[in-house]
Amino acid sequence: MEENNLAAMEINEDEEIKDLKDLDRKMKLTGTVLNTSLAGALVDIGLEVPGVVHISQLQVEPVNRVEDVVQPGQTVDVWVRRVVPSKQRIELTMIEPLPLEWREISKDMVLKGKITRLERFGAFVDIGAERPGLVHISEIAHGYIKSPDEVIHEGDEVEVKVLSVNRRRKQIKLSMKALEPLPSERSKPEPKKKRKKVEQEEPEVEEAVPTAMEIAMRSAMERNQTPDEEPVAPIKREVKKNGDEYEDILNRTLEQRDTTTK
Repeated sequence: MEENNLAAMEINEDEEIKDLKDLDRKMKLTGTVLNTSLAGALVDIGLEVPGVVHISQLQVEPVNRVEDVVQPGQTVDVWVRRVVPSKQRIELTMIEPLPLEWREISKDMVLKGKITRLERFGAFVDIGAERPGLVHISEIAHGYIKSPDEVIHEGDEVEVKVLSVNRRRKQIKLSMKALEPLPSERSKPEPKKKRKKVEQEEPEVEEAVPTAMEIAMRSAMERNQTPDEEPVAPIKREVKKNGDEYEDILNRTLEQRDTTTK
């Protein structure tokens, strides 16, 4: 984007002005007052045609008499206001022109300026125009800020972009964030890692609490055991075993005992 920094033009000492076509608006020159009148003063700037300084262009403050400001033979600094080659006319001013005039300000211009005042709603920036431009708080930076002084301060040199200009109301809307890169996108959250499947272990067989029938059977077997025989290991019952099987074993054991005792 093209940056525009307008300022009054000064000619080099070695640069010689020979014709009206060598003159540009806002060019600064040094001349000698030839004579004065009620309307203004004639100033010799080194050309065949002298320049004219209207009484309203002698100084910023109102002037009643031209002679109160300039006298014939006085050396003065002047700036070119307008050149009309067809009429061989050169209009000059002794009031230093603004770097930016209203007609020179346009949308999307990029300018440099200085912050002159902070308000809760934004900041005023001197860009060299008749009036400072306003950077609204929403145009200072990307993202939310509570107060302008979180980012900028009075006296700071900043670069701004012209959003709009209202010449009738003399309002200039500026933006700082328009010249800043957009904040990088927030990194997307990493996808959740899939949990590794836990290998299912074979369910442990719990030792069941012996029932009354099992206790009776164990007692019967211990009584029928001979001294040389190894003790009968405690009977473990798997949870998943069918109870009918134990009932059948118990019945056979009891029948065997009855036969032995007869």
